[in-house]
Amino acid sequence: RCHAQAVRLTNLLQDISTLNRIDHAPDLVEMYPVDIVELVDEIVEETSFALEQREMTFQNNLPKSLLINGNAPLLYSIFRNLIDNAINYAGNNTTITLNAEHQQDVWNFHFYDNGVGIPPTKTERIFERFYRIDKGRSRLNGGTGLGLAIVKNAVYLHGGTINAKVNEGLHFYFTLKE
Repeated sequence: RCHAQAVRLTNLLQDISTLNRIDHAPDLVEMYPVDIVELVDEIVEETSFALEQREMTFQNNLPKSLLINGNAPLLYSIFRNLIDNAINYAGNNTTITLNAEHQQDVWNFHFYDNGVGIPPTKTERIFERFYRIDKGRSRLNGGTGLGLAIVKNAVYLHGGTINAKVNEGLHFYFTLKE
């Protein structure tokens, strides 16, 4: 139990550190071309065991080439947190889908699952720091309540916007400047 709590606290400190860097030193965040397709493929490989355990499918519909001028660790955090969130909360036997389309100097991303979703009244608050829809279940999954706050702030730092809505499951749609 001590080890599990140490891991949980380490994750919490890392998440707080990431948010502080975005909030208080955005000019120190180094930007360079990042291959989003390669980054997402890496995350899918890293999460393949969890996806398999929950009998989930990840449908990657990204184009063959998708470069964003951004910060690789923060872009990684966006996609990793969204995938982890879906794995932890969408439910077994679900499909996670990622699409992207290019318009002018912006990439529009659609990340959604066909899982259990959340109450529509909760979508306004899911990007708040430490907000949890189901406090007990989140703690069991090891969440810090900061993942979607990191996603939102990282998207904003990259000149984008993000929203969520409930369809069949949960649908995040966000933009990132090229």
